[in-house]
Amino acid sequence: MMVLMSKLWNTQFLSFYDGDIPCGFIYFAVNRKMIFIMFLAVDESLRTKGYGSAILKEIKNRYPDKKIMVSIEPCDDSAPDIEVRKRRKAFYRKNGYSETGYMIKLSGVVQEIMITNGDFDKKEFLLFFIFYSNGTVWPKIWLK
Repeated sequence: MMVLMSKLWNTQFLSFYDGDIPCGFIYFAVNRKMIFIMFLAVDESLRTKGYGSAILKEIKNRYPDKKIMVSIEPCDDSAPDIEVRKRRKAFYRKNGYSETGYMIKLSGVVQEIMITNGDFDKKEFLLFFIFYSNGTVWPKIWLK
């Protein structure tokens, strides 16, 4: 999905530095009403130092009127990496993201949708993907 969307004109890839030290990056798609974060990464040695939160804050500051959504792996207790998934969800919650109650299946992967800066609208979110993929991506979206 990231490769497909990277070819589109309204995707952003931003890297973040602390002085000369590369800290992390974010990759997202944006339209008039919303942003969908496709990937957020912070250097493993710099995690828990506030860099991820600073990146999310910067995106919110750049786009104060847009809904911002992210999809994360669900916190299924049978998942082998359940602790990582719980930490990721807690990270987004700490940064103002809420559960939407919806799941999405993209490229065969099921994820939970979280949002900040507005209310989730299933139709709007689906149209976002259809538009940006020129109709090649029709994700399945459902209530948990």
